Amino acid sequence: MHDGCSGSFNDGIEVVEKLRMMGFSSQPMPVPAVFTCKECNTEIVMDTFEYECPHCGMVYAVTPCHAFDVANILSAGKLNK
Repeated sequence: MHDGCSGSFNDGIEVVEKLRMMGFSSQPMPVPAVFTCKECNTEIVMDTFEYECPHCGMVYAVTPCHAFDVANILSAGKLNK
């Protein structure tokens, strides 16, 4: 089921699952997001809707509808693809 932009998520894992289900995980974000990784405190540039920190492996996710604001990016832990 597709909730459009009205869907809500409890955590980053749910966002990752939705992105993978819809086929958006590896698609490029309209504007890359620059922020500090919560796990390793390194500045990273997230350029796909699902992104793994290259320094520590923490996974971040954001839906295409909410990719305009870094505050909408959720961490999903260290996952296996």
